Amino acid sequence: MTTLGRRSQAPSRLVPSRLVPSRLVPSRLVPSRLVRPPASAGPGPGHVGAALDYVLPLRWDHDAGLAELTGYLRGLARHARIVVIDGSPSPLFERHTRAWRGVVAEHVRPDDDLRVANGKVAGVLTGMRRVRGEHVVIADDDVRYDADALARVHALLGHADLVRPQNHFHPLPWHARWDSARTLLNRGLGADYPGTFGVRRSTFERMGGYDGDVLFENLELIRTVRAHGGREVRPLDLYVRRLPPGTRRFWSQRVRQAYDDLAQPVRMAAFLAVLPSVGVALWRRRPGLIAVGAAMVVGLAEIGRRRAGGRRVFPATSSLFAPVWVAERATCSWAALAARLLLGGVPYAGRRLRTAAHSTRRLRRRALAVGTASGRLPC
Repeated sequence: MTTLGRRSQAPSRLVPSRLVPSRLVPSRLVPSRLVRPPASAGPGPGHVGAALDYVLPLRWDHDAGLAELTGYLRGLARHARIVVIDGSPSPLFERHTRAWRGVVAEHVRPDDDLRVANGKVAGVLTGMRRVRGEHVVIADDDVRYDADALARVHALLGHADLVRPQNHFHPLPWHARWDSARTLLNRGLGADYPGTFGVRRSTFERMGGYDGDVLFENLELIRTVRAHGGREVRPLDLYVRRLPPGTRRFWSQRVRQAYDDLAQPVRMAAFLAVLPSVGVALWRRRPGLIAVGAAMVVGLAEIGRRRAGGRRVFPATSSLFAPVWVAERATCSWAALAARLLLGGVPYAGRRLRTAAHSTRRLRRRALAVGTASGRLPC
């Protein structure tokens, strides 16, 4: 992989400047339009005329990582026009403005008219109103692209509506290796759910964005693109580095991430069955069955690690963590189910979110309803 150092040469393209929110209810099939603020005359600070826009939503409670992120953005600015949507408290927001002046094209707060529970989605919707090119990268604040990965996403967006890269943690403390087991199992069964996507602006506008009242917003975006007939590509060898969370944040995410599986009933049922199955095996004094199951899980993770050259970014120890991760997810799945049934959802930014993500079938019905009203039907 090369470091950030080349400027993209392809010309940018403009598309109509409107976004329609996709958060619909049966009594409101045609949503109101959300109009992008007018573009300022001439290029703004940090604008380099790149063909690629980069949307970065964030909300920080402290600035421990500001210097590192600023260094990343300086290198990134040579390859993309950066739009940062910042929901941080005012003192931090103002500090970010000073640090990123001349680096990012726009540094703004989420738009006030967006009434969605998921703050990241509000940031993405705000950012997509302000992009100028057709090809857009959406990335969490812990994602770190290099020049080769950006160029490849840009190229793939020439014939795809959604690009789904593969994240990997670096550095790799013990809890990052533990969580990498989830990634490997997902790769063994298909593809992982990254913290970054490439998306075509025209596709995003045509589908009206995506629902912001869900917890698993990445799956919601994937399914919304599919529901509108968009083409998704999942290059398993498009590796994009991701910084690992701190240990405290890692533990705080366990039940919330398990709650995401409520959007995938078969997967959720499989995890809910693990603890009862282990209990039955122990009651019948057949621990060998547990050992066989653990070995199968390690084998599946290793298949995921070996796919598409994954051994160069995923250590073998991550495969060995797979049974531990499955035991964790099996336990937290019961806690997630209890939260859904007894508490009405899981806490998120001061409120409770009940819906993990909508089914593709339901999103397809929404797309058909909007398409019928507007005279455009999904492909």
